[in-house]
Amino acid sequence: MNIKKKTPPAEPVPARPEDKRLSIGSTFAYGFQHVLTMYGGIIAPPLIIGAAAGMSSQDIGLLIAACLFVGGLATILQTIGIPFFGSQLPLVQGVSFAGVSTMVAIVNGGGGIQAVFGSVMVASLIGLVITPLFSKIIKFFPPVVTGTVITTIGLTLMPVAANWAMGGNSTAPNYGSVANIGLAAATMGIVLLLSKIGNAAISRLSILLAMVIGTIIALATGMADFSKVGQGPVVAFPTPFAFGAPTFEIASIVSMLIVILVTLTETSADIIAVGEIVGTKVDSKRIGNGLRADMLSSAVSPIFNSFTQSAFAQNVGLVAITGIKSRFVVSAGGLILVVLGVLPVLGRVVAAVPTPVLGGAGVVLFGTVAASGIRTLSKVEYRNNMNLIIVAASIGFGMIPIAAPKFYDQFPAWFSTIFHSGISSAALMAILLNVLFNHFKAGNSDNQSVFVAGTGRVVSEADIACLAHGDRFENGKLIDAEGKEVPLKSTTPTTAVEH
Repeated sequence: MNIKKKTPPAEPVPARPEDKRLSIGSTFAYGFQHVLTMYGGIIAPPLIIGAAAGMSSQDIGLLIAACLFVGGLATILQTIGIPFFGSQLPLVQGVSFAGVSTMVAIVNGGGGIQAVFGSVMVASLIGLVITPLFSKIIKFFPPVVTGTVITTIGLTLMPVAANWAMGGNSTAPNYGSVANIGLAAATMGIVLLLSKIGNAAISRLSILLAMVIGTIIALATGMADFSKVGQGPVVAFPTPFAFGAPTFEIASIVSMLIVILVTLTETSADIIAVGEIVGTKVDSKRIGNGLRADMLSSAVSPIFNSFTQSAFAQNVGLVAITGIKSRFVVSAGGLILVVLGVLPVLGRVVAAVPTPVLGGAGVVLFGTVAASGIRTLSKVEYRNNMNLIIVAASIGFGMIPIAAPKFYDQFPAWFSTIFHSGISSAALMAILLNVLFNHFKAGNSDNQSVFVAGTGRVVSEADIACLAHGDRFENGKLIDAEGKEVPLKSTTPTTAVEH
């Protein structure tokens, strides 16, 4: 008697790639990798703003813990989602760099950290009200725009990776030393080596493993210092309004509102970028839900002593390079951030990872973002249109503040705030040029551009008229239907014959 074994039912395949669930261990391992990737970026704004406000190291530590805590909550809201809030995409949230210079200006203007918190709250609430307008712009983000923005995101992040690789602190005596850059290069080499290994799990965890190995190398060579891990409290829950009640100044609010507009633009681009990488549908409703989560997190964050929240572009690169598209992995990363926010001792452990190690991994991560954008741009049709000009002008415009950081210093503050971000510059230029050339086609020339013409093979109608039925080219010679060679008339020195 043959007894057939019952085969276990196959796991249902989720309708969306981002809804796939991994094992608990894998989920938290990949989530921790996301935390390591963005940790340097999320602690930098409170360090800069706290120093500008003249805070003590202990108060700056409270700011950092608050930013980790709120960033974790914002990440969970963005990835898990509730009705009307959260894009349900693998996006890590954290303090936006876009507002750092504006916040420093508010502090230096005499408003203090309380005015910063007040302006963030009011401007974010205004941003929450106007998000429906931003969610309707999806039709203005075809591949020629999204590919340009994704590419620019990767390129604009490269200076961050380079700074990390050099040591992170430009005033340090060993900044840019061979040792720092060598450690970064070793970490990058380990990433590439682990990525080549046939084991899929090791390949996908290559960034995390490379950071661990890089840190071990740093310890062995005396380049890592964990001596301060034990200093300070082990547990510290963020105290609401720890630095006093927020104050509300009109000028500060207006300045911060400009930052919010920039943040909305960047987050829209990041939502579309990660949707392209994951391979899932991103519509105006999803963008709206993501932006509302951004603004709600930003409005609440000053209560817990934090600042504006936005999606972290470097983690978009991590999704691309690992191929792990599950939003629940990023949710686990958000939970880790919350834990780090209430357990400063763990945060100090992560903070002890040498900056050059982050830089070595960042080169690969940020380069992957740019490569993802190039892949999107490869799907764009460039013949008989102005798409190449749109891409060229937008990327070039976005690179200006990266190549020359002081380019807009003499412009009004509001203008400088918007265009000092290479991502915002490229996104705005790409959207405007796409509308100008692809939506309002009146006035477009039939022979549009020498650059466009150069993107594909062009044969004139006169050339076609000279060919007879059965003519063909063989080995550079024109052969007629009877197999006889047809002589080619030589051209003038200024005329090229294109075969």
